[in-house]
Amino acid sequence: MDLPACRDIRRTGHWSEADDRVTLSYDDRFLRRKRLITVQDKAFLVDLAHTTSLEHGDAFQLEDGRLIECIAADEDLLEVTGPDLTRLAWHIGNRHTPCQIEENRLLIQRDHVIQDMLSQIGATLREVVEPFTPEGGAYGHGRTHGHAH
Repeated sequence: MDLPACRDIRRTGHWSEADDRVTLSYDDRFLRRKRLITVQDKAFLVDLAHTTSLEHGDAFQLEDGRLIECIAADEDLLEVTGPDLTRLAWHIGNRHTPCQIEENRLLIQRDHVIQDMLSQIGATLREVVEPFTPEGGAYGHGRTHGHAH
C-alpha cells in the first residue's frame, strides 16, 4: 500500500486547520525522508527535496491536500538560570549547543558535560520536561549545515 506523501511544508501562520497531528522531538524535526505516524495512528511519508528543520506549529502538506500539524514533543531538558544569563548563554553558544532563550531562563538538552561546565561557572540548573524549541541558526531558518551567505 502506498503511503500518502508530503513534499511540502507549510510554516506556522501560513495555514489554518490541521487534519491530524504528529508529535516530534527537536532532533526528529530535522528531516528529509522519513515515515511518520500521526496521533490518529495514520502513516505518511515525508519526502522533501532538502533536509528541513520544522518548528512547532508548522504543517506537513500531503499530496492529497491534508495538513498534518507538527507538535514539539516533551523532552528531558535542563533549565539554566543565574545572575548573568548573557554570560551563560555565551558559554552554551560557544559549544554550539542548541538553546531555547527566554527572558529569565535558558533551556538546553540534558548533557552531563555541559551541565558540569555550567555548574562550575555559577549557573543554577534544574531538570525539566517540556517542549524544546531552540533558536534557529543565524544563516537561515532553523538549523543549518554551514555558513554560506
